[in-house]
Order: sequence, then C-alpha cells, then structure tokens
Amino acid sequence: MSGLRRLGANADARAIGALVALWLFFFWRLFTPVADDQASLAKGDFSGQFVAFGGYQYQRMTQGQIPLWNPYNNGGLPFIADTQAAVFYPPRWLTIGLSHHLGGWSYNSLQLEMTFHALLGTLLMYAFLRRLTRADACSRLAALVAALVIGYGGYMTGYPPLQLAVLEAAIWFPLVALGIFEATRAASLAPHCLALAGFGLGMSWLAGHPQTSFFLSYLGAAYLAYRCFALRLGWRRFLLSLALFAAVSFGLTAVTMLPGLEYLRYTSRSGLGFAAKGHGFPFQDIAQFVFPGSVSQWSPLYVGLPALFFIAMALRQRPRESRFWLAVALLGLLHSLGDKGVLFDFTYNFAPGLRYFRGQERAAVVVAYSLAVLAGLGVAAFASLPNRAQRLWAVRYWLGFACLLAAIALAVLVAWTLDSRAWGGFVEIAARSAIVAGVAYFVMLRFADAPRLATFQVAVVALIVFELFAVNMDHPANYDDKPHYEQLSMQPSRLIQQARDDSNGGQPFRVDGFRGLRENNGSLYGLMDMRGISPLFLNWVGRLVFIDYVENPLAWELFAVKYVYSEKAQLSAPTQIVGEGHDSLGAVYLHELTDPRPFVLLMTDVAVANNNEWMMEYMGDTRFHERDKIVMQRAPELPLPAAAKGQATVLSFAPEAIVIQVDTPDNAILSVSLPDYAGWQARLNDEPIEIIRAYAALMALEIPAGQHIVSLTFAPASYALGAAISALTWLCLGILTLIALKRR
Repeated sequence: MSGLRRLGANADARAIGALVALWLFFFWRLFTPVADDQASLAKGDFSGQFVAFGGYQYQRMTQGQIPLWNPYNNGGLPFIADTQAAVFYPPRWLTIGLSHHLGGWSYNSLQLEMTFHALLGTLLMYAFLRRLTRADACSRLAALVAALVIGYGGYMTGYPPLQLAVLEAAIWFPLVALGIFEATRAASLAPHCLALAGFGLGMSWLAGHPQTSFFLSYLGAAYLAYRCFALRLGWRRFLLSLALFAAVSFGLTAVTMLPGLEYLRYTSRSGLGFAAKGHGFPFQDIAQFVFPGSVSQWSPLYVGLPALFFIAMALRQRPRESRFWLAVALLGLLHSLGDKGVLFDFTYNFAPGLRYFRGQERAAVVVAYSLAVLAGLGVAAFASLPNRAQRLWAVRYWLGFACLLAAIALAVLVAWTLDSRAWGGFVEIAARSAIVAGVAYFVMLRFADAPRLATFQVAVVALIVFELFAVNMDHPANYDDKPHYEQLSMQPSRLIQQARDDSNGGQPFRVDGFRGLRENNGSLYGLMDMRGISPLFLNWVGRLVFIDYVENPLAWELFAVKYVYSEKAQLSAPTQIVGEGHDSLGAVYLHELTDPRPFVLLMTDVAVANNNEWMMEYMGDTRFHERDKIVMQRAPELPLPAAAKGQATVLSFAPEAIVIQVDTPDNAILSVSLPDYAGWQARLNDEPIEIIRAYAALMALEIPAGQHIVSLTFAPASYALGAAISALTWLCLGILTLIALKRR
C-alpha cells in the first residue's frame, strides 16, 4: 500500500497517467465495445495500402517467412524494398504477433497500432521536455503541455493517422532529441546516449516514410551541432558524435534502406524533376495557425491558441534553446511552402537527398515539433518570471490579440449575414478562435497569479485539451461512424473468390483489378493483380500497365492476365462475362479473357531493340503481335528455328522461388511474365544463366534444345548485405545496453 501512495504522490506519474487517460478519451470510439458508438479510420490509403500490405506481411511472417517479393500487386514488386511496407519495423512485428494470438489479421490491428504510436509519441515528448526543463519550477507542466501540443495538435491528428507510415516515422524524434541532449551534457562523449538517439532515428526510418525520417535526420544533426557548439564542446566532439549517431541509425535500418535505395533507382519517382516535387502549402495556409480548417480539411500547422501564447513567452524571455527551435520552425515553414517560397530552391540544390521527395508540405513535422518544444519552454519561462507584475504584463499583451480575433469573428459574422453561402463555413471557425482566445486571457490571468498552484495548472491543461480535442477529435476527414469490421472485410467477395478458385491447371495468372478488387487488395486476398497503389511502381512496369488506364489489352497479354474486373459489359479484347457484382462505385463485371497468354511461353521470333524506349515504340506499332514475337534487349546467342514447338510449364510458384519445366526439341526463348528486376537469379539445370530484358520490363531466357528445369530465385545482394549490417548493429546495441545496465 505504501508503494501505491508513493506512486500517487509522484508528480511525473500523475502527468503520465493524465496523458494515458487523455489518450483513451481521444480515441475512445476506437476502443468502445458498444457497436453503435464505434468509429473507425476512413478507407483510403490506410485500408488500400497499409492494411493490405500488412495482411500480406502477416501471412508470410506467421509462416516463418521473410517477404522479400510481393507477386500480388504492381505486376510484382520487391516488398522488402518498398519502405512503406515496414517489413522490419519492430512494432509491426508486435502487431502481427498479437493479431496471430488474438484471432488473425484485421482492420483493427493497424488501427490499434496507430493509437499506441500516438500515445508513445506523447510519452516520449514528455520525457524530452522534462529533461530539457528539469531545472525549472514548472518543468512537469511544461513537459505535459509540449506532449499535448505535439500529440493532439493539427499535425499528428491530421493526415498521418491515415498515412500510417508518416505517423509512425514522426513519433520517434523526441527520443532522438533526448539522446542528443543527454549525450552533450558532459565534457566526455556519452556513447550510450548517442546510441539511444541513433536507435530513435533508426526506428523512424524502419517505420517506412523516408521523407519524414529525412527531415528528422536533418533536424537531429542540426540539434546535435547546436548542442555541441552552444556548450563549446568543440568540432571534434561534434564530428565523433555525429558519426556514432549516424552509424547506429544507418545500421539499424540498413536491412531495408539498402534494398530501398536500389529500388528507388528503378521507380517512376526517379524521373521526376523540380516542377513535380515543388508542391507545398499554399501561402494562405499560415492562417490556420489561428483559424484551423479555414483553408483545407486538415490544419497541420495548428498548435492551439494557448500554445501560441506560451510560444510568444518563449520568444520574449528567450530561455535556453528557444532561438534554435525558433530558427528551425521558420526554416521548416519556409521549406513547407515548396516552390512558392525561395528556400526550397536552395534546399533542392544544396541539401543532399531532399530533391528525391515531393510534397514539401510534409516539412510541417519539423514545424510541429519546434512549436511544441517552444510551447513547453514558454510555460517554464513564464512561470519563472521573477514577480507577479511581469507575468500579468505579459498576459495583457494577449488581451489585444484576443480583441483582434473577436473583431475578425464579428466581421465574418457580418459577412455571413450578407452572403451565408460564401461565409457560412467560417463563422464557427472564427467564433471558436475568438472565444478560446478570450477564455485563455482569463485563465492566464489566474495562472499568472500563482503559476505553481496545482488548480491553475490544471486549468491551463484543461483549456489546451478542450481546444485541441474540440478541433481534432473525431475529425470527419479521418473517421467514419461505423465499426472497423464494416470498413474492409478480411474475407474476399464472391467475385474475388471466383477468380481465386480457378486453379488454371496449376499455372499462375494475374487479374486486372481496376474495379471490384482495387487498391492493393490483391495482397490482402492473395490474388495477383497487375495494378496497385503503392507509390513506388517499377518505372517500365508502370509504363506498360498504364498505357491505357481503363482498358489495356497489351498489358493483359504481357502480364498473363486471365480475369478483368470492370464496370463495362463489353471490353476491347475477346472476353466472356463469368460473374457480376457490385463495389462501392457501382456494378462490376468479371470478364474471363477468351485466350489468355500463359505465364511462361516458348518463342522463337525475336525483334531486337537495345533500350526500353525502342522496345515501347516497337510494341506500339499496330502490326506488332506480342504472342508471335518477343522484343528483347539483345540478339539471342543460340540459333533459333522458324517456329516454337516445345512446351513450358510452371512446376511450383512461390513469391521468391519459381520452378519451370521446359521441353523443347529446338532452341527457344522462354518468355516469363515477371518483372526484370535486380535480385532475380536464373538457373538452367542448376547452372546460372543470364536474364534478358524483354518487352521493356519483363524477363526472357535463352533455352537450348532438350528437357530442362529452370529455377528463378529472388535473393537480392542488397538485402543480404543490409541484413548483415543490421544484425551486427543490433548485437552491438545489445552489448552496449548490458554494459550500461551493469555500470548503473
């Protein structure tokens, strides 16, 4: 009982308990057992990308397999290299393990993973600000405010819950900052603290959103540089610290980073330039610092009006580190404007790596963290003002701001009376901001009287919670008023099951899931789809698949498509309708192609075009017939007869291993409807043979006359090297942890 009393008396325990309680309240509709009250994350990328890929990962890992290749989307893709798959992200493994023991993979599996990351993000932020302000009287309040601002502000509650990789990559930064802060407190190097910072950044990279992790990598390096030089630790200390910090983070994520870098070179992203990557916030989005929802459905820059008051206090009093975080916030904001601000032109050309990413508004993560830290510093600085008069004087500045917002709200109300259609949506926004600003003035007056009094501290927290929860809780763009099991069934529909039931004589085939299947659900239901919504599409595979977005007989032929899901009752290729149904967009017909191409095919008529562009041009000729002639990157070395007379049959098909039996009386070319990608290795009767590029994106093999066994294996060297580096890094971290615990 005495232990419970000590726990209850501990202010940190109470603050952490408050964060847990507020987290439960914010997400209560995802947790409640009452079906009529339940909500769930809206369908979209969350369901079509993350739940579907998570389902494939679950299936493979519960069978004790590492999913290196995914045959079910994009015509086939290197799953280990698709960063958003997060194959080696430890929390995802925990989600998979718990799901396996609690009934299987479900939509709710990832919903709960999202919510626990939201909680973890607030707890890590609390820990960092608690250490940063530990010498201040109101340190716990400062840490609690910063945790609430980052956890429930406009950024973390906006699109990141639906773009799960963004959220999971973002929440690790406070751990990075905490490790850097602890490592630079003394004159000697603290490797275990730098390893902690590197661990946090490595987890961010493993979570699967490289752009967010890239921004946080720059922020972590800048914070380390600031700490080293502000505390006069010297450039050597900085370089040594940066090297260890970077080595640990790279080592942890090498297992996916090396395959990912290799993959990026061959994707459609590699050809985008400045114009395609310069998109950012519209300049008017800055208004959403004060009026959330006035410009767009999400308000990533919104941190709440009380937080703005404390940020102003931090800038006025200039406590330690405030200038650094202000500079970071301004630079992040300018970069987030993209090509509408001059900073992106500079970073695009001179900041290594940033030119590889589009959507510069995602730099809002840097702005959000900087403002949350400034809000926490502002609380500590305000409470530390030496006398009551100074605190009251600071609060009176806020009165002018509140009056300004009230005047704006009144102007909006007048405009609404004149034109309700144009101004109706702004009345609530303006009125809420004005009212919150007014209430904040009176709360801050009481807080200024006695900042250490628990009653007034609770009032400050309550005001922040009320405002942020009122704006961001149950956001209609993020949540639907239905239980999770009504969003996406883990069981395939009748039309999908109909295609799955076709054994096709043991030979693999693909479908075109334009309708009925859609998104990345081929991975969820185990049906090979030539389409997908993964943002990383192999460049030339994508060119073939999307020659015609709706109907593409060329792609149906080359990718061995047997079934087409379409809203049309008649297609441009010969088909017969074998099923009818509906999806969310209307009627769907299941077409079976009359004469689908087999997955493997022996051919002897060869056209040579030594680059992909020429191959595409050749295939675009109306006189070209893909079934009769294969277009290859180089001429075959074996002499070929006039016609193919042999037969090729797939004996076994697994994602990373395909075995083919070939029986041909003459030399021939084996055309395989599989993307030609680095890491695939071919063997003929256990002897390695060359894979030749065909049809601009697919595989071809030279086969001599006779009976042969051809094996195709996906074993990329980048994965083997990355796995070795990551295993060594984890081992070293384990040893370092044991040493630190022993010393302690």
